[in-house]
Amino acid sequence: MRGYFSTGRAATCAMLAGAIIAGAPAWSPAARAATPAAPVDTVDQLRYPPLPDVRIPEPTRVVLDNGLTILFLEDHELPIVSVSARIRTGSRLEPADKVGLAELTGAVMRSGGTAAMTGDQLDDYLEGRAARIETSIGVASGTAAMSCLREDFADVLTVFGDVLRHPRFDADKLAIAKNRAIADIARQNDNPGRVADREFAKLIYGKESPYARVPSYDTINGIVRRDLADWHAAYVHPRRVILGLVGDFDTEQALQLVTRVFGNWPRGPTVDDPDVPYPTATTRGVYIVPKHDMTQAKIVIGHMGLTRRHPDYYALVILNQILSGSFGSRLFSNIRSQQGLAYDVHGGIGFGWDVPPPTHFSMSTKLDTVRAGLDSLLEEVRKVMDAAPPTEEEVDNAKTSLLNSFVFSVDAPGKVLEQLLTHAYFGYPSDWLAVFRAGIERTTAQQVRKAARAQLKPEQFVTLVVGPRDGVAPAMARDDTVTEIDIAIPDPSSP
Repeated sequence: MRGYFSTGRAATCAMLAGAIIAGAPAWSPAARAATPAAPVDTVDQLRYPPLPDVRIPEPTRVVLDNGLTILFLEDHELPIVSVSARIRTGSRLEPADKVGLAELTGAVMRSGGTAAMTGDQLDDYLEGRAARIETSIGVASGTAAMSCLREDFADVLTVFGDVLRHPRFDADKLAIAKNRAIADIARQNDNPGRVADREFAKLIYGKESPYARVPSYDTINGIVRRDLADWHAAYVHPRRVILGLVGDFDTEQALQLVTRVFGNWPRGPTVDDPDVPYPTATTRGVYIVPKHDMTQAKIVIGHMGLTRRHPDYYALVILNQILSGSFGSRLFSNIRSQQGLAYDVHGGIGFGWDVPPPTHFSMSTKLDTVRAGLDSLLEEVRKVMDAAPPTEEEVDNAKTSLLNSFVFSVDAPGKVLEQLLTHAYFGYPSDWLAVFRAGIERTTAQQVRKAARAQLKPEQFVTLVVGPRDGVAPAMARDDTVTEIDIAIPDPSSP
């Protein structure tokens, strides 16, 4: 009886997966066709037909006379309309003495209200319509988003346009945002994982790099309302915005509405964004961050990563899946399950859209197993490069997992549109999403092995350990040079 239900459950999962992938109802003939032809005794005996083509909807693309690019993707399943914007800006463009300016600008664009409506009035307006408007600015881009019921689309889009075009930058709301930023600085050393990520980025990029800088009391205190207004005037205008609409609308009517709201928005000044350099290689080093309120240690090792444009991209996506993509992955299985050295362990090659993030391997471990944990991480990297390269079976399983999960990244028009906006913003081909599956399918085990040998460079590894000095230092004694990093938070300068 137990075997019958196990087989039945597996068959049902297979049927549902096939139905989702094919876009068919779960109990349709197409779903039943995905069921194994006969009962089986073990999971390994299950056989599935080839994956059908995944149909990715294509948006309608329009560019207004003022340079605003718009993508329209209709979705009539629910009476909801969502709008997303990518704004060509980012904290990497901040001056060194104003770190935190971009994030504050992104927050107060929304919280501070518009020329026609205070922030509190805007809150009440949206709450009364079950709508939302949000804005933010990160390292490499700014975002703005709204969603509302179809019947409120015209009105809410008009307000959304005001948030983008005419933010009030209310002084009181700026003061609140600055207080939150200052409170965040005061807590920046509370979480060991956050400390490790921050300090590791400084070691990879350089502590003065815009990709690793963090706000201080002085940089936040030095920001005034005029700085936010100037930032907005420089970077938020039509030629620097890509707008995406998805939901229950007619494209022609939506275009008329968008044109009415944004069509008379002046093109804005020409801004030549400076190149923000980053290192292409990493200098090996060993570092400790003494943090005495910990009973464990946080370990991170790695070097500079790659962008998705790299020729080895697909091979390395597969490699990452083998290393850390599931509970059966090498890092989890060997370091956690077999050796018992860590509860959480993960890592792989880092990929960015236009700037490489760090390639890193990390774990938390007991103080008396710091050396063993470090050695195990390094051993797994070296094994996958040489002693035990990815097998045909591992590569096949990784590819199957990636291909089976791919459908869940494109199973809703809203998910598709968000990815297409990202691709357009960073200048990737319009079919980048559509060709991902083919890129994974055509990659061979030999290519994965070659990419592992070429792109993992243990001789460049930066090693960072966060934990109490007395517990961590003995484990690092065999390293020639160990540098301590001071994470004390500087007090604000006297006025």
